[in-house]
Amino acid sequence: MGLAGPARGAPSIPIAERSGISKMSGNGKDNNHGNGPNNSAEANTWWLDVQSPTDDEMKLLSKVFNIHPLTTEDIQMEETREKIELFRNYYLVCFRSFEQDNMSPTYLEPLNMYIIVFREGILSFHFRPTPHPQNVRRRIKQLKDYISVTSDWISYALIDDITDAFGPLIQSIEYEVDSIDELVLILKEAEQSDMLRRIGTCRKKVMGLLRLMGNKADVVKGLAKRCNENWRVAPTSDIVSLFCRSHSNYLAQISIEMTDANNQINDVLSKLTALGTVLIPMNLVTGLWGMNVHVPGQDDQTSYVWFGSIIAVLAAFAVIAGWSTYKLMVGR
Repeated sequence: MGLAGPARGAPSIPIAERSGISKMSGNGKDNNHGNGPNNSAEANTWWLDVQSPTDDEMKLLSKVFNIHPLTTEDIQMEETREKIELFRNYYLVCFRSFEQDNMSPTYLEPLNMYIIVFREGILSFHFRPTPHPQNVRRRIKQLKDYISVTSDWISYALIDDITDAFGPLIQSIEYEVDSIDELVLILKEAEQSDMLRRIGTCRKKVMGLLRLMGNKADVVKGLAKRCNENWRVAPTSDIVSLFCRSHSNYLAQISIEMTDANNQINDVLSKLTALGTVLIPMNLVTGLWGMNVHVPGQDDQTSYVWFGSIIAVLAAFAVIAGWSTYKLMVGR
């Protein structure tokens, strides 16, 4: 496998001569002799890392590697949006890193990495010095005897190294937040100004970190969708989404059934309430005439006029009240 270091923009020197494209292709052909089919792909894998390419160099690279004009435009215009785009013979990954030198005035400034992944090799572009290519080359030298170094693996290694670079920054922010949380309640009034400065600095780092990590999850999901369909991990996210959606639908169905049951219970309770509204006045009348005291009509022991009148009034009241309650409930 041929590895090329960063090629700096210098119009007076042809890019093929500076970056070693011809040399890498030649190495791939030479290494192919004597290798089986499984080793030929790894032997021919190449990587060209280009720093600050000029317009002429981009035109030459676009012509040699058949790069789409939209990809060339994104690289030349230093597209800041993190994304992954699939083309006929390659896919483009835009991934953002940051300036890692904490003594530099551009510390935490975004640094865009553009990775063009072909079947047999990879092109990477960046416009400021960055340690990521060197870290990946060191990792390849350490692991080349144990893994198959392909263009997809190099792309993964670059993304992984960029992601790992956020680890120390996140850890330092966690330590700073813990320190502020412990000191904020015990500091004296004279030391409050220093605490405000520390809080402001920490907040600035957190906001910068949020901007840098905003769309990285979408890029990783896009890479997962473009994995080989035979790779078992590739469809996991879709399956999890289907399960989550089915779970949500099941919970919604249970909620609807519970609502329907509550409505039925409320309907029964309203009917019982209406029945009680009709019976309570009738019970009051019968209770008054059933007390052990003198009541009207008690002295008339030969006829049933009072008894019949009371029964007739109660029956009429029951009919009128029941009809009124029914009309009221039906109208509602």
